[in-house]
Amino acid sequence: MTALDSVAAYLPPNSVPIATLQTTLGVDDATLLMYQRLCGLSAVRRMDGGTIVDLMLSAAANLDILQGRERDVRYVVHALTLTSCAPYPVNPLHEVTERLGLSRAIAFSLTQHGCASGLLAVELCGRLLAADPDPVALALVFTGERVFTAQLEQIPDTAIMGEGAAAVLVSAHGRRNRMRGHASRTYGRYSPGPELDDELESEFREMCIGALADVMLAAVHEAGHTLDDISLVLPHNVNRVVWMRLCRHLDLDPARVLLTNVARTGHCFSADPFINYRTAVDQGMLRPGDLYLMATLGLGATFAAMVFEH
Repeated sequence: MTALDSVAAYLPPNSVPIATLQTTLGVDDATLLMYQRLCGLSAVRRMDGGTIVDLMLSAAANLDILQGRERDVRYVVHALTLTSCAPYPVNPLHEVTERLGLSRAIAFSLTQHGCASGLLAVELCGRLLAADPDPVALALVFTGERVFTAQLEQIPDTAIMGEGAAAVLVSAHGRRNRMRGHASRTYGRYSPGPELDDELESEFREMCIGALADVMLAAVHEAGHTLDDISLVLPHNVNRVVWMRLCRHLDLDPARVLLTNVARTGHCFSADPFINYRTAVDQGMLRPGDLYLMATLGLGATFAAMVFEH
């Protein structure tokens, strides 16, 4: 059974108030106010120098069980929101793999699921490891990217992108954080993402809450439970208004959705649910046996959710 053996996160210490990014974002006062008051955004994290390699290595340094188990790692996977995470010809994943002493592992990237690629990587690695005869085999999944072009600064009128990363050790037979249910749906009609025409963008905004709710309920149903059994929802940190609408749609108490990171981290690509997991554990919000649900939406449009037992 797919399990998260260890989850580590890294947030750069440099916290940048979004008000100071107004010129960079190219937004007027009304839009900035919308980001702050409606979307609930206050600041984002940005690296002060360094590369995405440094971001990934900083996350890996916080893994509690990787050291000494390097030979057990069969796959190293970077779950990308974008088709590229660094300017050509840089190959961050291969450099990270080498520097961590994981050169025996197969290294590859996943994309096309937008910010849902992190959950896709966990599910895929679970299947790959289940076919491995070694019961202690592991996969190392990286999520999170750098904002290395002006176009990556924001999803217009929706989110401001932050820099942060998570490193996740996945196993097929682990005892920690076992996956109990998973669901994913892709609606190719909306594949242009930010380049949707006005009609399709309006249609997407109308359907996205229901589609996200449906995939969450599907994952919970596969786990053999109901939404009432879920102790905590770990969302993507796109903005507060999406999750308030979702809570009303599902009649879900917003206190059961971890939203504290929205204001302080921004939307850290596919790393959000794992960063939120780390926050939940560090703040004692999950007890052994609790069920929690990771849920995310990737532009393109892929909706995904996973239920885990802590």
